[in-house]
Amino acid sequence: MTFDLEQIIFDCTAALAETSPSQVVSELLRRAVSDLAAIEKALGKSERAGIQRLHVSDELTVLNVIWAPRMTLMPHNHNMWAVIGVYGGREDNIFWRRCKGDPLGRVEAAGAKSLGPHDVRPLGPEIIHSVTNPTAKLTGAIHIYGGDFFAVERSEWDPETLAERPYDLEKNLQIFEDANATLAANPVA
Repeated sequence: MTFDLEQIIFDCTAALAETSPSQVVSELLRRAVSDLAAIEKALGKSERAGIQRLHVSDELTVLNVIWAPRMTLMPHNHNMWAVIGVYGGREDNIFWRRCKGDPLGRVEAAGAKSLGPHDVRPLGPEIIHSVTNPTAKLTGAIHIYGGDFFAVERSEWDPETLAERPYDLEKNLQIFEDANATLAANPVA
């Protein structure tokens, strides 16, 4: 199988008309991450952390997300369905739930899932998760969202107090850049 980005975007866009688009997209992504060499050939070898925009529209976002070694993003939500397909390394997700009646909107841990190469995980629109790359190498994953990932209002939770606050896209993008500075100082073997 070859990794054809244009075909994936076309098929995911068509899936939006389905009753359960995230289920259809999960199967599409499962097929896509079945050939790791084809993904690397199409997207290139990952050398730094970042979020590569492969497709962004009001209805659909497709990203190539590269996590630096030991990088972590605090709890956050998407306010739309998402499907994650890992093609290299490992992505550990902690799932969180809102504490009922908490005036600060705090969350508590509710589960976890580790994703490795070939693994695909759909996330519902209400899911809150944090992400860590626990390995000493880069992790690559295709993330597909049922909307414009960069335009929707959403939340993040303070990593110490677990209190809710508005999501800060620029701050989160800076986390990737900070991770790249650490990676440059300590290259992956």
